Amino acid sequence: MVSSDKAASAVQWITIDTERSGQRLDNFLISTLKGVPRAHIYRIVRKGEIRINKGRRGADYRLQAGDVIRIPPIHTKAPPPQAPELDWLPEHILYEDDHLLVLNKPSGMAVHGGSALSFGVIEALRVLRPQARALELVHRLDRGTSGCLLVAKRRSALRGLQAALRDGGFDKRYVALLCGRMSGGRRVVEAPLLRMEAAERRVVVHPSGKAAQTILTPRRFCGGATLVDVELLTGRTHQVRVHAAHIGHPVAGDETYGESACNDTWRTRGLTRLFLHAARLTVPHPSTGVPLQIEAPLPADLRAVLASTEC
Repeated sequence: MVSSDKAASAVQWITIDTERSGQRLDNFLISTLKGVPRAHIYRIVRKGEIRINKGRRGADYRLQAGDVIRIPPIHTKAPPPQAPELDWLPEHILYEDDHLLVLNKPSGMAVHGGSALSFGVIEALRVLRPQARALELVHRLDRGTSGCLLVAKRRSALRGLQAALRDGGFDKRYVALLCGRMSGGRRVVEAPLLRMEAAERRVVVHPSGKAAQTILTPRRFCGGATLVDVELLTGRTHQVRVHAAHIGHPVAGDETYGESACNDTWRTRGLTRLFLHAARLTVPHPSTGVPLQIEAPLPADLRAVLASTEC
């Protein structure tokens, strides 16, 4: 929560309390300035129109208790985005308590709205749970990836879970179908990843990128492809997809990093999406510290694709 002096079309002065301490500036502004496009929020931060303790800060600045934020006059009364049908959402909640929930995210739905999408998972959850005012994503999944997505319900839980994520306290396991026959058994892929901002979030293997480690373990061969178990030792953007392509076995159905011939073959077998599923998530509970393990079964559409090849 925050204390604020707010008037319509006037400068806002907001003092951060302990509940918001540790939150990134951009995430705070996005949740505070309802209806303001993300692109506009990032623009006013870059231009220095947002002031913290009378100084400029970047979008990644972590707020501290006692910080005073000055927000210039800005239109926040844009009509809210139209929510999609949400009847499916409660059935996709794998686990929930007072601190967090884990959602079995469907493929094709973004985790949050952006310039091209007005509504994502987190916006849908906020509509479904209007009383839960502190709902925040702990991590992200690509739009095409299905499976376990962790959402905090309290600021204290978010801080604890994100700290565990940074410290390697998460165990994230995926299932993927990789193009080609991956031989040689279990493979550890260590290749630094660099996000190319000017290329629509495309990520490349590059020496100046951030360290990234992925473990790929073949499960069985399927019609010219390999079903693998994936363990993420780091959590970089598009990590599984880029690492898989880097070793010559891109994820089937990947239109960005994949192989067109492989994608065409599996499309004829019924694959209409990225074959990547976040199957299991193990995290320390933010209240007790006891490991919490949640599993999301392989979706029916992916099971049907495997069945079509008798895999």
